[in-house]
Amino acid sequence: MSDRPGPRTLSPVLLGAGDGDGDWLPVTTGESGAAVFRSADAARYAKCVPTADAAGLKAERDRVAWLGGQGVPGPRVLDWHCGDAGACLVTSAVPGVPADQVSAADLRVSWESIADAVRELHEVPVGQCPFRRDLDTMVAVARDVVTREAVNPEFLPVEQQHTPATELLARLTPQVARRRDQEAADTVVCHGDLCLPNIVLDPRTLNVSGFIDLGRLGLADRHADLALLLANARETWPDEERARAADMAFAERYGIALDHDRLRFYLHLDPLTWG
Repeated sequence: MSDRPGPRTLSPVLLGAGDGDGDWLPVTTGESGAAVFRSADAARYAKCVPTADAAGLKAERDRVAWLGGQGVPGPRVLDWHCGDAGACLVTSAVPGVPADQVSAADLRVSWESIADAVRELHEVPVGQCPFRRDLDTMVAVARDVVTREAVNPEFLPVEQQHTPATELLARLTPQVARRRDQEAADTVVCHGDLCLPNIVLDPRTLNVSGFIDLGRLGLADRHADLALLLANARETWPDEERARAADMAFAERYGIALDHDRLRFYLHLDPLTWG
């Protein structure tokens, strides 16, 4: 029997991160087995994973470091440790409040700043980005998750939660070739999980302070990001009429005519890639 620590017992102190500072408070344990901690002064976050997941955390570290060099606001890499017990990434906190924790009125105030920040992220030159999150990669991930029967029904749209995941993927497959062509013509640097909890706002100005949780950042169709953001914001808007108005306001500020079929495709593909 292995005497290595399990995911729930991992900590920055155990893994040698944070300069020996033991004042870490547990935040949550992620779906992937990651254990997340916040320093007592709220200035740093630490994510710890078992050895088997170290490569994924290293990829996230590289993305955080790269994006910080592009002038896009977000966390900075402060420390990294990897050994037999597991791996730990320590990053600076992005000060502010996640956008899913503000009222509908405040989100609407911040909406133009969010559109500006997303556009600036998407305008980072693609030739400088070494990371990919292209459609073929995500479809391959979805096939793996579906084959392992690991799709989390709670991530699916309500109307799909009782449909077999194999059928959901089969519905998307005929569109892949067309979506691949669209992606080739409209590839940008995408966040990869652009939902409101990953956008941090300054609580005074309601402007964007930065993006967090960058483990899926890479080159992809911009609609992959926009689909998640607009759908997630619907959980804050009080009704469908105001949600549609917000979509239109975002599109105008961002500078795009939304392709609703593409948005729907990526919105339905994304839940199949987590597991």
